Amino acid sequence: MTRHHPTVLRRSAIIAAAALTVGAAGTLAAPGAGAATPTGTPELQLIAASSSVTVNRYEGEPGVYLDLGTYLTVDGGPLEMRVTRKSYNDPVVATQVIHSGGRTVTKSLPNGLVKDFSGLPDFLKVSISDASGAKVADTTESFCPNTRAGRIRPDAPATSKYPDGCSDNPFALGGVWGVEKGWAAATSPGFREGNLIDLPAGIYTAKVSVAKKYRDLFGMADKPQTVKVTVRQNSGGGQGLADVERGQKNASKSLKPVANRPVGRATVPADVPKPDLRALPAYGIAITDGGEGGVGAAPGKDYLAFSATVWNGGPSPLVVDGFRKPGAEKMDAYQYFYDAKGKQVGYTPTGTMEWDPREGHQHWHFSDFASYRLLGADKREIVRSGKEAFCLANTDAIDYTVKNADWHPYNTDLATACGEETAVSVREVLDVGNGDTYSQSRPGQSFDVSDLPNGTYYIQVIANPDNRLKEQSTANNITYRKVILGGTPGARTVTVPKYGLIDAP
Repeated sequence: MTRHHPTVLRRSAIIAAAALTVGAAGTLAAPGAGAATPTGTPELQLIAASSSVTVNRYEGEPGVYLDLGTYLTVDGGPLEMRVTRKSYNDPVVATQVIHSGGRTVTKSLPNGLVKDFSGLPDFLKVSISDASGAKVADTTESFCPNTRAGRIRPDAPATSKYPDGCSDNPFALGGVWGVEKGWAAATSPGFREGNLIDLPAGIYTAKVSVAKKYRDLFGMADKPQTVKVTVRQNSGGGQGLADVERGQKNASKSLKPVANRPVGRATVPADVPKPDLRALPAYGIAITDGGEGGVGAAPGKDYLAFSATVWNGGPSPLVVDGFRKPGAEKMDAYQYFYDAKGKQVGYTPTGTMEWDPREGHQHWHFSDFASYRLLGADKREIVRSGKEAFCLANTDAIDYTVKNADWHPYNTDLATACGEETAVSVREVLDVGNGDTYSQSRPGQSFDVSDLPNGTYYIQVIANPDNRLKEQSTANNITYRKVILGGTPGARTVTVPKYGLIDAP
């Protein structure tokens, strides 16, 4: 099973980018078009892959997710942007990068245009009319250039160097957005909470256009697209979150689990790059009954639930293999080390892996990867979370501007990353620039605060708490998030102050 930021929902039925080559053939320029454009300057155009789409309205859902099949095509040169912030006290800034004749030209986007790392806000304007022509909805949609991209010409690059998707982690630090020359990216934000539109079953017309501020910024022509939309009532019920998340891709590469445990003397080379584990402040903080959200606790009590992320600032991936002796309940875990060319040059024992049978987990966890503690106003420990073991997976892009950041991480799918109960070996990887997030709905992601007095507390997140993992630095392994408990037993409240400029309770 997978875990992600609680505000993002995805379905396995997402339209494949391959649809571009079928429905949009008549609207795209022929190979070689736009040759007169200055080298490296991207030429952008809004197109529709098809003149009509059908969307399902599932029973019990308050609306439909509108995937209208519109795409932003890129020619002349890749569309590339770097998005960064100096600290959590500084705003997010974005820069367009143009590769022109061996030179790199940068162009700052207007201050305040980009507010986070999820994409360009209010990029699209969508107006929807019913069969009589009466307008029934007006909305805007953000645009993540890394969304479901595909080639539009046979001579375009076969693969994209840019990441898949944009980060919605509120504590992300740096992002890279891009669309290759000769490619197109889907403009729909997909199945994201807040993207629901309340449309009954019926026939509609959607008019889609790029907002003027972006047309002016990127030199785009004003060419709206019109799409016929059929909303079909599906009585089979909607897909649950678990089914939604099972649709995640497995970006597996060459880091496969080995069949046998390592031989020879264990060594930790001093002169090779190592990972740098860093804890992010807790977020998604809420008071919950133990019977809600799958936190695995006793109903009728008050629990402080939260989400937490530990990420790898690099410059080397964290690679941990587990090996199981016949009949053993636990695996022996080893950390591997690689030189600058990716050659394995050492390993060391680093604890154990254990099978977690609980609903919401059901995979192998590496012990002592992180620890959660609730501290009092004096930052002395009051409650320690029972969760001490984790399945390592690249669930969030945290900073793709750090050295050796992997824009196509090893694995984002826990169903395959963390093994089955009968596995004899498992490889778990946290790639550079990527984070591993456990959301508030997961068992163990909470503290029992039923008997605690009202007042100020801190949620402490510790990466590598027992220093079993070898890393570049341990100076950034701990973060604190202030919370204020109020209310009465059975009806507790929590107030979460801003963290710098970030207002993400």
